[in-house]
Amino acid sequence: MQSVPNPNKGLESAPARILPLQYVKGVGPRRAEALAKEGLVTPLDVLMNVPRGYVDRTAAPSISALLEQCRAPDLWIGDASHIARVSSEISIVASIADVRQKTVGKGRAMLDVTISDGSDVSAQLVFWNNTQYYSKLLKEGKTFLVSGMPEYDPRRGQLTIHHPELEEIDAEDVEQFRTGATLPKYSLTQGLRASGVNMRLMRAIVEHTLEQALADIVEPLPASVIHERSLMSKHEALRELHTPTSLAHVDRARNRMKYEELFVFELLLAARRRSRRNPEAGLLMQSKSAHARMLIETLPYTLTGAQRRVIREIVGDMTSGLPMNRLLQGDVGSGKTIVALLCMLNAVDNGYQTLIMAPTELLAEQHLHGIRRMLGETDITVVQLVGGQKKKERNESLSLIASGEAHIVVGTHALFESDVQYHKLGLIVIDEQHRFGVAQRAELRRLGRASHPDGPRTPHILVMSATPIPRTLSMTLYGDLDASVIDEMPANRKPIKTRIEFESQLNSVHQFIRSEVHAGRQAYVVYPLVEKSEKIEAKSAVEHYDLLRETTFADLRVGLLHGQMNWTEKEATMHAFLNKEFDILVSTTVIEVGIDVANASIMLIENAERFGLSQLHQLRGRVGRGADQSYCFLATKDHFRYHVNRPSSSEDRAKSIVRLKTMEETTDGFHIAEVDLRLRGPGDVLGVRQSGLPEFRFADLVSDAALIMIARDDAFALLEKDPHLRLPEHQPVKNEVLRLFDGAGFLTGV
Repeated sequence: MQSVPNPNKGLESAPARILPLQYVKGVGPRRAEALAKEGLVTPLDVLMNVPRGYVDRTAAPSISALLEQCRAPDLWIGDASHIARVSSEISIVASIADVRQKTVGKGRAMLDVTISDGSDVSAQLVFWNNTQYYSKLLKEGKTFLVSGMPEYDPRRGQLTIHHPELEEIDAEDVEQFRTGATLPKYSLTQGLRASGVNMRLMRAIVEHTLEQALADIVEPLPASVIHERSLMSKHEALRELHTPTSLAHVDRARNRMKYEELFVFELLLAARRRSRRNPEAGLLMQSKSAHARMLIETLPYTLTGAQRRVIREIVGDMTSGLPMNRLLQGDVGSGKTIVALLCMLNAVDNGYQTLIMAPTELLAEQHLHGIRRMLGETDITVVQLVGGQKKKERNESLSLIASGEAHIVVGTHALFESDVQYHKLGLIVIDEQHRFGVAQRAELRRLGRASHPDGPRTPHILVMSATPIPRTLSMTLYGDLDASVIDEMPANRKPIKTRIEFESQLNSVHQFIRSEVHAGRQAYVVYPLVEKSEKIEAKSAVEHYDLLRETTFADLRVGLLHGQMNWTEKEATMHAFLNKEFDILVSTTVIEVGIDVANASIMLIENAERFGLSQLHQLRGRVGRGADQSYCFLATKDHFRYHVNRPSSSEDRAKSIVRLKTMEETTDGFHIAEVDLRLRGPGDVLGVRQSGLPEFRFADLVSDAALIMIARDDAFALLEKDPHLRLPEHQPVKNEVLRLFDGAGFLTGV
C-alpha cells in the first residue's frame, strides 16, 4: 500500500463528551453540512484547519499610510508611470463611501466601490465577478475589514484593490478592532458563506472547539526531541495558531507543526531503509562485464566523467551483497539510458535477468528499439511486454521471460501483471520514476524475489528521473534511496538558445527555420492540442499542419505526429524524421518523452503559455542533442508583450510569465525544477498519491530545506538508538506513523 496519509488521520477520535459541530452555538444542521463538505466533520478536524493568515490589528495601516507606502519608488517596475504593487496582502478597516455599477468594454459589468477610513484619502475596490451580490452587501456606511493586494497608479494617484476579502464589522466594535490583538483569517468557500458561515462564526467555532477538544490531542514527539529543538508542545502550538498572542508566537507554532510533519515522515523513510539492510537478501555480483566493455568500445562518443562516476556507484551497490535501492537523476539529454543499459549488461553477465519499466508504451518502444540498436548482433535477447501487444507476441515474450532466455525485458505496467513469471530477476530499472507509485516499485520487488529458484532474493532497483528534483525534495521523496546525479552534459552539447516570441513576430521565426533547414538541419513545431477545440482557445497540430505544409513551408517537407495516431503510424513518422525524410515535424507533446534526433536543432512551441514549466523543459530537450547550435522559440500571444516585463494582476497569467521568463533565462533543469515547485507545489508537480509523498499541511519542501535536514537527521538518529521504537517515550510517535501511513513499509522496519 502506498505511503500516502489520510490528512484527517493522526489524531485520536473525539471522546463522546465532545458534541458534534452542529450542536456548537450558531452552527446547526445546515451549516454543519456545509462544514462537512469542506472536511470539517469533527471538532478535531476544526483544530487542524489552521488559519490561512492573520490580521495584526495593532499594525493595520490607514489608507493614507498605505498610499505613502505604495508611492515608494522601489515598488515601481520600470519608470514612475507604471503600476506599483504591494508584494504581500494587507488588511485595513474602512467604511463604504460610494458604490457604482459600471459597464466596461463589450457590456461587461464592473462594481466600483469607494472606501474611506477617516484619513482624508480614499481607495477603490473593484469587482468583476458576482457584482449583484456585492452591490447588495456593500451598503454605504457599513464598515468592513478589507484584505487584499493593493495596486497604486501614480498617473491617477489612485489606490485599488481587486476582489478583496471582506469581513463586516459592527460600528460599536470598530475602535476596539483598531486597537485589539492579532486575529486569525480562515479560508471560507462560497458554500460556507452561502450557508451563513462567516469569519466571525468560524472564529467562534474554533474557540469553542479549543476548549472542548484540545486536551484530547496526543503529543507524538518524544520529550527529548522537544527539549533538544526548543519546540512548543502540540497543545501550545495549536492554541497559538488559532488564538495567537503575537505573530512571533505564530511563527514558532508553525515551525513546530512543520517539524512534526517532517519528522514523522522521515521516521517512515528511516524505517524503510533499515528494513532493507539484509545481506542475505542481496544478490552479490562481480564488477566485470564483457558485454558492457564491448558496448563502451563501440559507442560513437566517450562517456562523461559524471556518467563514469555514476556507473561506479551503481556497480558498487550491485557488488556489495546488499539490495541496491538507488535513484539516478539527470537532466534531459545527460545520458541516463546508456548508464542504465551498461549496468543491466553487468547483471546479465552475472547470470541474471533484468527489466526496464517506462510510463508509456511509446517510451517503452523507444527503449526497446534503442537498446536493440546499441546491442547490434550480440547474443543478448531483448523482449517487450506492454498492454497493447497482440496475444501471440505477448505469449512468446512471456515464454522467453519465464525460461530465462530473455535477458532484458522492456515494458510498461504490464511488467507486474499476474501472468508474468521472471527467471532470476537481478536488476529492475524504473524510468521516469515520478510517474509511478511506491506500490508499483514494491510489487516488482516482490515478483523479483519470487523469481529465484534457490529461494527468495531481493533484486537490485535503480529508479531514474529525467525531471530534476531539488535536493531537499529528493531526500524527502526518495529518502529511502541512495542518490546518484549526472551533473555533466556530453561534451559536444551546446546550451540551447531560448527566446520568447510573440505571434506578430512569427514570420521572422519561420524565415529562421527555413534558413536552418536549408543549412541541412531539421525543426519541430509543437502545438498544445491535436485538433481544434471550441472550448479551449489554443492552436492545434492537425489544423496548422495543413497551413504550414501548404502555405508557410510549401517548399519544405512537413510531417505530422500526435497521440491519436496508432503506434505503426507514429513509428513510421518518427523513423522518417530520423532518416531526414521530413524537414519539419509538426507535433503535440507526444515527443516529450520520445525522439532522439541529433540533427533536429530548432523547436517552435506555439501557445507556450499553456504548457507547464517542466513540460516546456522536457520538450526543449528534444533539440540540442547534436553538435550544432540549437534554438527554442516560445511563441505566445501579443498581449503578453506588456506583461512579460511588468507584474500581472492575474495569478494564472503571472505564473505563465514566470514560466516563459525562466525558460528564456536558464537551461539548468534543477533551477527550473525549483521554480516549478514554487509555482505549483510538490503535490501538483509529482502527484502526491502517485509519488507516495504526503500532502503536508504546514511544511514547504522548497523553503523549508534547512528544517527538512534537521528533522531527517533527528528521525534517523532516533531509529539508530531505538530500532524498534519499543521505549515507552517513543510509542506515541510510532503510533502516529502507523496511523498516518497505514503501516506502509513501517511495520517491517520496526
